[in-house]
Amino acid sequence: QVQLEESGGGLVQAGGSLRLACAASRSIFSFNVMGWYRQAPGKQRELVATIPLGGSTSYADAVKGRFTISRDIAINTVYLQMASLKPEDTAVYYCKAKQLQGLGSRDYWGQGTQVTVSS
Repeated sequence: QVQLEESGGGLVQAGGSLRLACAASRSIFSFNVMGWYRQAPGKQRELVATIPLGGSTSYADAVKGRFTISRDIAINTVYLQMASLKPEDTAVYYCKAKQLQGLGSRDYWGQGTQVTVSS
């Protein structure tokens, strides 16, 4: 059973920074892609950033230049460094790990961590 545990959320003022962490229960190299998603109240869950095995990161347009996804292989942890935060970044942030299995894939999700940005 794979477990993903997010941490680092909280309340921050606009313009501030936070770093989220996602600790996996096994090697993150066992997953083809890891990513961060977020879901604001009344909205659908949306992609924020991804980092595949090869390490080439990608970002949603709304966070480009402000957020950085990275990983520490030694401790099986993926991070999301968030800077210049805006009230519209307020959401529950989720970590996801995707593992390709034959012709399909399996997704694992964390429980989420709340980020609230005050204006």
